[in-house]
Amino acid sequence: MLNRFCAPALIILGILMSSAVVPPTSAQARHARGSFNVTLAPQPLADSLAGSMMGRMSIDKRFHGDLEGTSRGEMLTAGTGVSGSAGYVAIERVSGTLHGKSGTFVLQHTGTMTRGAPQLTITVVPDSGTGELVGLTGTMLIIIADGKHSYEFEYTLAPP
Repeated sequence: MLNRFCAPALIILGILMSSAVVPPTSAQARHARGSFNVTLAPQPLADSLAGSMMGRMSIDKRFHGDLEGTSRGEMLTAGTGVSGSAGYVAIERVSGTLHGKSGTFVLQHTGTMTRGAPQLTITVVPDSGTGELVGLTGTMLIIIADGKHSYEFEYTLAPP
């Protein structure tokens, strides 16, 4: 059961429902899509933040489709006194295969909702790719429709 400190996370999930993706400028951009399952679990905040409108969640995802793998990460959320306004940041480490190339990479999320109007950017952290994913850059779009999660991932992979 979510407590009142995790309420900002629920608002933030609304951000994920309509966000824009900025595709890479390279002519070698690729597109990956598929679905994913996510589990968010409330985590304790630092003592100095207790009682605030902030929250902390662990992230556990399973990706299917052109990206097959898992991710683990953490999310920090902040609500406000204005209904529909909140923000979140998150970092998750993805491990798996992307169009058959295996390795890991890190995604950075930055999301805000201003009185119900969402804005979300999810970007590959520069130089975070390992294995066959060294040189990976890109941005991801998350779509939530009918309670199901999917992703669209525009990326480039520099030649080895």
